[in-house]
Amino acid sequence: MSRPILEVIALDADDAVAAQAGGADRLELVTGMAADGLTPSRETFAAVRAAVDLPLRVMLRSEAAGRRGERPTAAELHALCTEAEALRSEGADAFVLGFLDHEGHPDLVAVEMLVAVIEPCPWTFHRAIDRSAHRDALRKQLAGLPGLDTYLTAGSAAGVDQGLPVLLAEAARTGEPGYEPRILAGGGLRLTHLPRLREAGIDAFHIGSAARPGGWSAPVSAAAVEEWRAAL
Repeated sequence: MSRPILEVIALDADDAVAAQAGGADRLELVTGMAADGLTPSRETFAAVRAAVDLPLRVMLRSEAAGRRGERPTAAELHALCTEAEALRSEGADAFVLGFLDHEGHPDLVAVEMLVAVIEPCPWTFHRAIDRSAHRDALRKQLAGLPGLDTYLTAGSAAGVDQGLPVLLAEAARTGEPGYEPRILAGGGLRLTHLPRLREAGIDAFHIGSAARPGGWSAPVSAAAVEEWRAAL
C-alpha cells in the first residue's frame, strides 16, 4: 500500500516549515480561518514557496462570499479570477475551490470560470460538498471538469464523527462516474477515525486544528504533525 497523503493547513511560512518538519506531504495554503479559509496574498504564497519544497494547494475564496455562504457575486468572481491569475504568475500550480448556489447545488458558472483560469492545474473541490443539497448529483455535475482530482470532505457538514458512514460508502464507489477523484478526509478528523478510513481504502487526510494544539492563534506544531504522520 502506498504512503497515505497528509495535508496540513498552513497560514504562513512558519506553519509551512513546521508542517514539513513533522512529515506533512502537502499544504493547503489559506488565510482568514475565522471565515473558514480565504485566498492568501501573493506575498504569502511566495514566502511559503521559498520556505519549503512541499506541494501546496492554494485556496480561492473571497471574504464577502464566505460571510454570506458560498456563492460569489459577479464582481467577487472577477476578483477571484484576477487573484488566481496573479497566483499562477507567482508559480502556484494547484488550487482549492468550491461554490454552491442558494439552493445547495454546485455553482457551475463560478467553478467553470475559475477552472478556465487555472487550467491545467489540479484542484480540490472543498467542503462545500458537505453542505450541498445532493452529494451524488454534485459529483456527477462536476465530473469531467479539467483538473478536478480531489474532494475534501468530512461526509457531513457536522464533521467526520457524523459523516463517517458517508465517507465509507463513497470510498466503496471509487471509480464509478463522479467518484474518480480522490477522497481527502478532513473536517473534525481525529486519530481514532483513521483505522476505519484506511481499511475502506481512503488514503488522503487533511488536518487543520489538529496540527495546532494551541488553537488557530498558535502556529502549526511539528510534533502534532509528526504524531499524525506516525499514525498513518
